[in-house]
Amino acid sequence: MTEPRVTATIEAAYRIESPRVIAAAARIVRDVGIAEEIAQDALVAALEQWPESGVPDKPGAWLTATARRRAIDLVRRKETYARKLAEVGRSLEDTTPPPDPPDPENIDDDLLRLIFTACHPVLPTASRTALTLRLLGGLTTAEIARALLAAEPAVAQRIVRAKRTLATAGVGFEVPYGEDRAARLSSVLEVIYLIFNEGYTATAGDDVVRPALCEDALRLARVLAALMPGEPEVHGLSALLEFQASRIPARTGPDGAPVLLADQNRTRWNRPLMRRGADALARAGGGPYALQAAIAACHARAARYEDTDWAMIATLYGRLLTLTGSPVVALNRAVAVSMAEGPAAGLALVDALRDEPALKDYHLLPSVRGDLLARLGRDAEASEEFRRAASLTHNERERALLLERSAR
Repeated sequence: MTEPRVTATIEAAYRIESPRVIAAAARIVRDVGIAEEIAQDALVAALEQWPESGVPDKPGAWLTATARRRAIDLVRRKETYARKLAEVGRSLEDTTPPPDPPDPENIDDDLLRLIFTACHPVLPTASRTALTLRLLGGLTTAEIARALLAAEPAVAQRIVRAKRTLATAGVGFEVPYGEDRAARLSSVLEVIYLIFNEGYTATAGDDVVRPALCEDALRLARVLAALMPGEPEVHGLSALLEFQASRIPARTGPDGAPVLLADQNRTRWNRPLMRRGADALARAGGGPYALQAAIAACHARAARYEDTDWAMIATLYGRLLTLTGSPVVALNRAVAVSMAEGPAAGLALVDALRDEPALKDYHLLPSVRGDLLARLGRDAEASEEFRRAASLTHNERERALLLERSAR
């Protein structure tokens, strides 16, 4: 194998395996920042050794073993050998890298610890998102900056501050239990959900959808579902993302312009992802993500837009509103009611939300209102609402679509 191909193989292996490598090191050093540095040291070692020795049969195991050995060496330099052995267990007595991968169950436990650490509530949501993409998504700072439409130096500082905050707060590298686990799990699910949403409907920029960001979130959701098979809401989130991801190929036209749900070519929806969504939904409970997944399933089951069971969707949104009290959910319910009972019924619900502070600058409120007014034949009012919606969105493609609808 030529050196460029070896380098490409190393980079691909590290991209795939880095979360597990970092997790294995973090279990020993108890600091995600130091663990990431150790994982990068293992990458450098691979770049130095593999071109001469050849790519090992199990690259991930080699990287993990190398990182573990360096983590142990670091611990031994910083603290007494006996004290650290008592703290991290007898497994550290032999520092020789194992020829085979470590116990898969232990790796999964470490990965689960890393997920809960990166999404710890002590961090602001923006920091949790950036750190999760770095440690678990394997993205570089530049890639995260592009994904979040943020300046690279700002993202770098956000990640550095997040690591420092975790260390200063003494956040344990552990999976919480009981009430603490429920609270922390909601934070983990929220971060994955936000990452997917930013990819599915970009808040700014020239692209309607960023598929790579959706793929990162979907992969994280699948990992979490595999690691926590007994948590219904984890499967609810996984189901929701599978269903939503299945529609991505049809959400934009050849020119990148957004295609509304009513106009989408449903033959382009990804059927395997729909089946994965249905399987995950069967294991979900009745939480907020599961209810959103059930709504997505209603769309998936409709062969044509006209076949959509809007009455069921309105009912599900009603249950979701009871659980969350979210004004955005109330707006979505109004859309479903308008489809099930007519635009006048929906407009009454939307008008009740016009003074909602959380929706003051939300472009979908005037967008929905404009659509309902247009369906009622109140064209001048509808045109004004679409113009107002266009002024509120930061996505160039959405703005163009809204201005077009205003002109029509």
